[in-house]
Amino acid sequence: MQFLGSLIFTAFLFLWTFCYAIFFVIACLFLPFPRRFVLARLWARVLLGFLRWTCRLDYVVEGLENLPTDNHVALWKHSSSWETIAMAVIFPRQVWVLKRELEWIPVVGWGIRQLHAIAIDRGSGRTAVSQVVEQGKQRLAEGDWVIVFPEGTRMAAGETRRYGVGGALLAAEADRLVVPVAHNAGFYWPRRGLLKRPGVIRVVIGPPIECRARDPRAVNAEAQTWIEAQVARLAAII
Repeated sequence: MQFLGSLIFTAFLFLWTFCYAIFFVIACLFLPFPRRFVLARLWARVLLGFLRWTCRLDYVVEGLENLPTDNHVALWKHSSSWETIAMAVIFPRQVWVLKRELEWIPVVGWGIRQLHAIAIDRGSGRTAVSQVVEQGKQRLAEGDWVIVFPEGTRMAAGETRRYGVGGALLAAEADRLVVPVAHNAGFYWPRRGLLKRPGVIRVVIGPPIECRARDPRAVNAEAQTWIEAQVARLAAII
């Protein structure tokens, strides 16, 4: 039954996203960005609700009190497709740093462009970091959070790699905080495979990290240490 539920959800995910993207692109012709993000959040809420119904997979969030009242830079653990949906519901109005290839997807990519995403070429090194900083400053000035996956790609549950410094550098240059976010979604919705395990995904929002007058590399290392320690803690209580 769990496999059947996972199959139904996956089919719905693709169908709902494609059909909603058509509506979304048309609606964006008449809506400013804040209203567009309301529609993006609705897309995500429907998916999370359907996931709960078909796969018995829910989530809880710890540390909401750590969210500052204004907008900053969030570094999210990236181990699943789940967080790419859930972050639109959990965090305030936001833009995402993502690989530019996603903008090439027919219809869906058009919708991504309407959400002011910062699309980068992950293989361009310093150019990609410069894009994150330059465009990120603009988005922060507009009142949006900037969401970064510092690992750059989905990592298998329990694994990590060196965090990219782009998010921390953006926060330092824009005089903003870094908010680390850990979760254990990869243990329930693996980066590969169809099956979703039933249970409760736990998301932990960490205390904001001050970036002023600090080396971004030190900020980045502090964020990675905290996130990976939390992931290990969450893995131990599954």
